[in-house]
Amino acid sequence: MNPDPKTVSRFAADLDALVAPGTKIGVAVSGGPDSLALLLLANAARPGFVEAATVDHALRAESRAEAGMVASVCKRIGAPHSILTIDWPKPPKSNMQAQAREARYELLGAWARGAGITAVATAHHLDDQAETLLMRLARGAGIGGLGSVRTRRPLVKGAELVRPLLGWRKSELTTLVKAAGLDPVDDPSNRDPRHDRVRMREWLKRADWAEPERIAASAAWLDEADQALDWALKPLAATRITRADGAVTIDPSDVPRELQRRLLLAAFAELGVHRPRGPELTRAMDTLGKGGVTTLAGLKLQGGRTWKLRLAPPRR
Repeated sequence: MNPDPKTVSRFAADLDALVAPGTKIGVAVSGGPDSLALLLLANAARPGFVEAATVDHALRAESRAEAGMVASVCKRIGAPHSILTIDWPKPPKSNMQAQAREARYELLGAWARGAGITAVATAHHLDDQAETLLMRLARGAGIGGLGSVRTRRPLVKGAELVRPLLGWRKSELTTLVKAAGLDPVDDPSNRDPRHDRVRMREWLKRADWAEPERIAASAAWLDEADQALDWALKPLAATRITRADGAVTIDPSDVPRELQRRLLLAAFAELGVHRPRGPELTRAMDTLGKGGVTTLAGLKLQGGRTWKLRLAPPRR
């Protein structure tokens, strides 16, 4: 059932770049071809250092049996496995994928913390990366969103989410699972045109001129640019943001607009309020640039040569 040595060596290099060799890792396995390939590759690259978990979203009648299938595969290859079941107070009726994703990562984070796992790998791959960039372009995302799927991000305190397959095509993963003689889960939601990702995936299949490798490469460049801007922000914030008397003051003079945006977000974080949505922040910046006053995310924002932010007074 193990992949061939050359394939395992390639994966091991990708994984080692994210998680130190000899470190135990968690693998999130839904039972689909992508996550089953990740499981096989991880177990072959780090035998004895892999634990798997399957989240049962409890939204389809088949989900428990699918989690059981993953458990049987893990037993065959000698990898410990846990089934994590979402206990919905009320099953979602709308925005189902987003709510399921949030609940899934919450369970995976708790599982990782309990198992002493510092890195949980997911099976996001190159085709996912290309689809995500196109979806976010269609939504008018800024540079922070266009960086798409990152190779790593925080999951829970003490553990992070890693994605070692972002350089792999879905077709490679499907072929690997087929060669192992496994019958992966067929989730009908992956073909449901009501979902943006499904529509984008079908569009990519028809657009033979749009190469996923090049689109994913653009996402990687955008991610590097986003990280470079974050790096440039740190010394800028130290000289352009001040706090006194419960207010945060920003000096935006002669600062490029994108860095003004990031200074404003840093001020929101300084005051401990939630990050506003992109369009809302853009409208607020326009108002501040004209010297106006507005409220956003529970803050009162006052424009002019400097921008001042403070908690908005309670409504009467």
